[in-house]
Amino acid sequence: MIDKRELEQVVNAALQDTDLFVVAITVSADNIIDVALDSDGQAVTIDDCVMVNDAVLAAFDRDQEDYELTVGSYGLTAPLLLPRQYRKYAGGEVEVLTRDGRKLKGVLKDADDEGFTLCVTAKVKVEGKKRPQLQEQELKFNYNDIKYTKNIIKV
Repeated sequence: MIDKRELEQVVNAALQDTDLFVVAITVSADNIIDVALDSDGQAVTIDDCVMVNDAVLAAFDRDQEDYELTVGSYGLTAPLLLPRQYRKYAGGEVEVLTRDGRKLKGVLKDADDEGFTLCVTAKVKVEGKKRPQLQEQELKFNYNDIKYTKNIIKV
């Protein structure tokens, strides 16, 4: 079976000096390898995937160890997994599902290594008013308090 740590080293070496980064690498028990990439800048291109694919093929001899390899872009609608992805999408609209079951939509304001801030519009009871008023609120979350965060794509 392909060693995942060695595979990660090969992929990271191939990505050195680029704005690409690894989101996830999986190696199944029957040597099916899936590498998901993202980028701080532009979208991940086919050429980027081919570059990583070629690096893996050069490092792991298929005659010695048979494996299936897929290298692709991490999906635009897939949940954010890394703080680096949260920072990339800061300023964009996201949907957040918390561990306590709340589903929120708002703007991802900022993110760091511990968590992120979500700006939401909520109805708030204002003293002296009969009806609740819409107000923006900033909610801070730790990553471990979240089941998922997904981009909202508007067309």
